[in-house]
Amino acid sequence: MTHRLFNAYCRTVLGHPVFWLVILVLVCGFAGWQARHFKIDASTDSLVLENDKDLEYYRKVSKQYGGSDFLVITYTPTQSPLFQRDSLERLQALQQDLKGIERVKSVYSMMDVPLLFSPKVEFSELANNFRTLADPDVDLQMAKDEFTDVNPLYEDLLVSDDGGTTALLVNFERDETYFRLLNRRNDLRDMQRNGELDAEGSAELEQASQAFSEYNSQIQARTADEIQHVRDIMDNYRNHADLFLGGVPMITTDVVSFIRSDLKTFGAGVLVFLILALFVIFRRPRWVVVPLACCAVTVLLVTGLLGLMDWKVSVISSNYISLLLIITMSITIHLTVRFRELHQENPDASQAWLIRETAAHMMRPSIYMILTTMVGFSSLVISGIRPVIDFGWMMTLGLGVALIVCFLVFPALLSPLPPGKPRQGKDISRQLTLAFAGFTERHRPTLLMVALFALGASLWGISKLTVENRFIDYFQEETEIYKGMVQIDRKLGGTTPLDIVIDAPRSTSTPTSTRDTAGQGWDGEALSNAANDPFANDTADPFADEDPFADSDPLASGGPVEDPFASESGSQAPFAEQSTPGLNLKDAYWFTPARLGKLVEIQNYVESLPETGKVLSLATTYEVAEKLNNGPLSYVQLMLLARFIPEDLQKQLVTPYLSDDGNQIRISVRVIDSDENLNRNDLLAKIRHDLENNFDLEPGQVHLTGAMVLYNNMLQSLFDSQIKTLGYVFAAILIMLLILFRSLPVALISMVPSLVSAALVLGLMGWIGLPLDLMTITITAISIGIAVDDTIHYIHRFHEELPNDNDYVATMKRCHGSIGKAMYYTSLTIIAGFSILALSSFNPTVYFGLLTGLAMLVALLSNLTLLPALLITVKPKLRAG
Repeated sequence: MTHRLFNAYCRTVLGHPVFWLVILVLVCGFAGWQARHFKIDASTDSLVLENDKDLEYYRKVSKQYGGSDFLVITYTPTQSPLFQRDSLERLQALQQDLKGIERVKSVYSMMDVPLLFSPKVEFSELANNFRTLADPDVDLQMAKDEFTDVNPLYEDLLVSDDGGTTALLVNFERDETYFRLLNRRNDLRDMQRNGELDAEGSAELEQASQAFSEYNSQIQARTADEIQHVRDIMDNYRNHADLFLGGVPMITTDVVSFIRSDLKTFGAGVLVFLILALFVIFRRPRWVVVPLACCAVTVLLVTGLLGLMDWKVSVISSNYISLLLIITMSITIHLTVRFRELHQENPDASQAWLIRETAAHMMRPSIYMILTTMVGFSSLVISGIRPVIDFGWMMTLGLGVALIVCFLVFPALLSPLPPGKPRQGKDISRQLTLAFAGFTERHRPTLLMVALFALGASLWGISKLTVENRFIDYFQEETEIYKGMVQIDRKLGGTTPLDIVIDAPRSTSTPTSTRDTAGQGWDGEALSNAANDPFANDTADPFADEDPFADSDPLASGGPVEDPFASESGSQAPFAEQSTPGLNLKDAYWFTPARLGKLVEIQNYVESLPETGKVLSLATTYEVAEKLNNGPLSYVQLMLLARFIPEDLQKQLVTPYLSDDGNQIRISVRVIDSDENLNRNDLLAKIRHDLENNFDLEPGQVHLTGAMVLYNNMLQSLFDSQIKTLGYVFAAILIMLLILFRSLPVALISMVPSLVSAALVLGLMGWIGLPLDLMTITITAISIGIAVDDTIHYIHRFHEELPNDNDYVATMKRCHGSIGKAMYYTSLTIIAGFSILALSSFNPTVYFGLLTGLAMLVALLSNLTLLPALLITVKPKLRAG
C-alpha cells in the first residue's frame, strides 16, 4: 500500500474508532436480519459437469417424459419367511399404511405384479385378469420359485436370490409447479449459454432462478416432513422385519441434515478450539476477545450476504464457516503478535502509536496474504463443477470481507483500551522456532537433499493418482444411505443405472416417432428414460430421479431439489395409469425372432460382466414368452403374442424397451456400485467396443446414457480440473509475488514451500490409493493459497531485517524469533481447525480436513526450514516493493 493510501486509512479509520464501531454494529444488525434467508441445498449439480454435452442431450430428450418422486423400502422379514402368508399380510399392511400419507400417489410391491408361472399361463390368457400374490389361493412355493428363479423379469429385481428380501416403491404426486419453474430456468440458461439472451432475457433469467430457488426451498421442507412420516410408519414394523429406506428424496433430506450438522459441529468445534488456543497463547482476555470479535463479525457478514443473495450452501461449501474462522484468526494472530512485539520493544509507547505501527508493518503483507489465498480459492471457478465453482466464489468473497473486518475491528476495539504492560517471562514458542533456525543452519545441505527426495517420491505418487471412486463410500457405514445402497447392491441387482440404446441400421430404419401424449413416449435415444418396470434402472438408487427408471443423480430428488439429469420431466412411474398408444409391432425392425435372438445374446453378454447386476430389455420379455411357449417363437406366434398382451402388461413388458416404430431398443443395466473393482470408464469403453466389434453393430447404432455416463464424465474431468486449477493458482501467485518482491529468484523461492506441501499431499493420495473426488481436488489449490501466506510474512520480515547487518544467517534467526512465532501460532490454529472437519458424516469432507491439515503442517515445516535454507544458499537480492 502506498504511503498516501495508508495515511488515508489512518485518518478515516484509526482517527475515528468509535464511528466505525457504530457502523459495524449497524451492518452486523442488517447482516443478522438477512441471515434468516440463509439456505441449504443438496444440489445434484455436484455430480455433473457444468457444460457436459451428455447432460445437455439428456435434458433435451427428457422433456418428453413425465414422472414423480419416489422412495424405496427394502423389507426382510425376521420372524417368518417372506413367502409365508403372515409375512405377506404384514407387507400388505405396510403398503396400505404408506398409501395413507398425503401426496403419496401409489405404493407398489411384489403383491401387485402378475404371476405368469404360478401356474404357467397361456398366451390367450394374458388378455384376461392375471393373478397376483394378493390372491388367497396362490401356491406360495410356486410363486417363490417364479420370483427367484423361473421368471427372469422378477429374479434379483423384486425379490432377492434367497427369497428373503423384497422392496416397496412409494410414488409421490408429480409437482407440476416445480417442473414448470425448473424447465423455464433451464431453457433460459441454455439461451444464455448460446448467446441468445438480451438484457430483458437476462432479467427474466434472474427472476426465473429466484422463483425456482424459493419454491425449491419450500419443497425441501415439505419433503423432510414426508420422509419423517415414512420413517415413523416403518418403525411400527421393525419388530417383524429389517427395513431400509432409499431413494432420492431420502438421500437429499439426509444430506441436508448432514450439512446442518456439519455447520454446527464445525462452527462450535472451531470456536471452542480458538478460545482455548488464544488463551493458551496470549493469556490475556483482550487477546481472546478481539480476535474472536473479528471472527464473529466476518462469519455474520458473510452469512448475511449469502442470505441476501440467495446463495445456498451445498455439501461442498458447508465448511465455509470453519474456513472463515481459521483464516480470519490467522490475520488477527499476525496482528496481535506484531502489536505485542512492538509493545515489548517500546514499553512506554501509546496505544495509538502501537496500533498505527502494527497496521503500518502488517497491512501490506496481510493484503498480499489474503490476495494469494483468494487466488487459491478463485482457481476453483475453472473446475467446471457447479458446487465447486460456487465454493470458490463464496470463499473469495468471504476472504475479502475478512481482510476488511480485521483492519476495522482490531483497531476499533483496541483504541479505547490502555496498552497495559508488555508480557515478561520465558517464551517457549520463540525457543522452539529458534531451534528450527539452528537446525536449518547446521543441516542445510541435508535438508535440501531430503526436500528433493520427498519431491521426487511425491511425483511418483502423483503418477498413481486415480479418479475412480464409489459413491457409496461418500457416506459412513452407519448411515441409512450406505445401508440401503449395500442392501440393493447385494440383494436386488445393483444401484447405478446405465442404459444402452441401440438403433436399427440406418439403411433399414425410419425416423423414430415421438409419442406426444401428455409427456410420454420416445424421441430418439430417449428410450433410456421411459421404463415402467418398478426397478428397471434402480430401486433404492441414489442415482435415480423422480422414478427409478430415470437415469438420475445421487444427490437429486426430482421435485425437492434440482436434478440436472431428468430435471425437465423425468419418466413414468411403474404401473402408473397413462394414455399410451399401441405399439406398431408388425412393422418393428427389432420385433422378429432372429433379431430378438440377437438381442438375447447382447443381454447375456452384458449380464456376464462382473460389474453388472440386473439387466432388463425386450430380450427379457422374449425369454419369458419362450418359457410360456415351451420353446422358440415363430414370427406368427410373436405377432399373436403382441395381440394378446393387454395394455397394462404391455406397459410393463414392452413399452419400456422398444420405441413406437420398433426401430430402437433400450437395455436397462444396473451396475453394482459397491464392487471394489469397478472402473466406470473402462466398463463403458469395454461395452461400447464389444457391442460394435462382437455383435456387428455400427458405431452410430450404440448409445450409452444415464447416471453412469454422466457421473463418469464428471470423474474423468477431475484430472483436467486439477491441472487447470494448479496451473492457474501457481501462475497467478507467481505473478503476485513478482509484483510484491520485484525479484524473480525471490518469487520462485517463495513458491517452493507451497509446491512441496501440495506435491506431498497429492503423492500421499497416490501412494495410499485415495482417489480424487469433488472435495479433494480443492485441497491443493486451497493449501497453496493459504501456505504461501506465511511465506509472504516471512520474506517480508526478512526484507525488513536484512539491511541491519546484511547477514543472512543472523537475519534468519531474528525472523524465526519474531514472525516465526506468528507463523507457528497461525499454522497450528489452521491445522487444528481443519482437523475438526474429520467429525463430518460426509467422508469427502473428512478427507478434505485431514489432508488439508497435513498440507498446512508440511507448509509450516517447509517455511521454517526449507525456505530459510534456500534464502541462505541463494542469497537473493531483496528489493523494496
